Amino acid sequence: MTVHLHQRGLFTWGEWAETLSRELHKPGRAEDGSDYFDCWVVALSDIVVSHGVADGEAILALQHGWQRAAEATPHGKPIELGNDPLR
Repeated sequence: MTVHLHQRGLFTWGEWAETLSRELHKPGRAEDGSDYFDCWVVALSDIVVSHGVADGEAILALQHGWQRAAEATPHGKPIELGNDPLR
């Protein structure tokens, strides 16, 4: 998704590198890098919100919806947003 949005001209690669780097160097990050994906998601969310492509509250609501869907999905079944009991 990040590469696609860059290719579509939403942001420069330099802007992406700066945003991701800033997130990776925040205090409290995992020393072993195990939170790299979390940093990537936060950085991408920051960029799409700052460019007016998405709303931060909408992104957070979707994140919570997917978490509820995952918790409500029986083991071995595909996780679908429709499984969110609050939808």
